Amino acid sequence: MDMSVDGFVGQPDEVPAWPMSFYDDEFGAEILDLISSAGVHAMGRGAYEEMAPYWQSSTDPFAKPMNEIPKAVFSRTLTQADWPESTIYRDLESGMADLKAQQGAPILTYGGATFAQELTRLGLVDEYRINVHPIAFGHGYRLFGGPVDLVLQDVRRFGAGSVAYTYVPS
Repeated sequence: MDMSVDGFVGQPDEVPAWPMSFYDDEFGAEILDLISSAGVHAMGRGAYEEMAPYWQSSTDPFAKPMNEIPKAVFSRTLTQADWPESTIYRDLESGMADLKAQQGAPILTYGGATFAQELTRLGLVDEYRINVHPIAFGHGYRLFGGPVDLVLQDVRRFGAGSVAYTYVPS
């Protein structure tokens, strides 16, 4: 999850959008390795609807793992998933339990603050990867909806000023 130095993971209407200047070659390689290592990409409906059309037509190096690795889409309203390798799950808790039971590789989640907060509330997150970028938004959406005790596992600093923190729930 990308985060500003003042703790926001997004803004209403994403204005301004995340500056891509933080995604230098070093950070990009790290993210490509991360998404390529996933056994499944899990996301909510909003992330699915935003990502599916983009990745299916992209020639970006990230497109290969995004298109080839199975996707789990959590939605109560989506009736069809046209992105290849996509399966719709109606219930987040039971769907994630099913995925965890069958996967050996990590489940990588995508989505906004609401999706992340629900995963956290249900105790479904085994590891948080928080990429803090050198920008302050001043307002916006927070990753956590309340207190969450975490244990720091790793810190990695990147040349463009971003820092990747890896935490696990305590």
